[in-house]
Amino acid sequence: MNTSKVADKRHMRSIMTRQKLLQAAKEVFMEEGFQKATITQIIKKANVGYGTAYVHFGGKDEILIVLMEDVMEQFYQIAETPFFPTSKEEAQQIIKKQAYSFLKMAEAERSMMRVFAQAIGVSPVVSAKWKEIREKFIQRISQDIAYSQKKGLAKAQLNPELVARGWFFTNEMYLWEIVRNEHQASVEDIAQTITTVYTTGLYL
Repeated sequence: MNTSKVADKRHMRSIMTRQKLLQAAKEVFMEEGFQKATITQIIKKANVGYGTAYVHFGGKDEILIVLMEDVMEQFYQIAETPFFPTSKEEAQQIIKKQAYSFLKMAEAERSMMRVFAQAIGVSPVVSAKWKEIREKFIQRISQDIAYSQKKGLAKAQLNPELVARGWFFTNEMYLWEIVRNEHQASVEDIAQTITTVYTTGLYL
């Protein structure tokens, strides 16, 4: 008997079970909202055994964190856009494109983002995860600001991390407005306006 083949089959089954649970959770969360959703509903929808489900996840908070990481990874790819501007205009162009893509992504992922917003408000674990995600973005933005300062494009006296925090919180505020469908202007106008204000204050 080939033990490695058996192990491979088990591993594949395990991956498929995990995916079934995540897909079921996504559907349940979107139908019920985070607070009303139960791990029992998720397990039933996934059609897996209770014991099997708990091998993969300790509860609905844990499942939501994985779904949140998956969605936010798409946002993070936008933040990871190569940033090597040679002029203020070029920097402004890249930043505006990032802001626009970030806010458009909020629009595209509105249903799941609403679930995340509910969970952040009631689950300490999910709230802590959101803070961790936020810090990851802030650190990435700080690097871009430090690069611009090093190249003599941005004001050297400004603290990169403080500026990065201000910029991320501006984007985050509009992100939640878009998720709640409360934004007063188009995504294009919002991205253009906040980028102009931000780059005018930061760049020489």
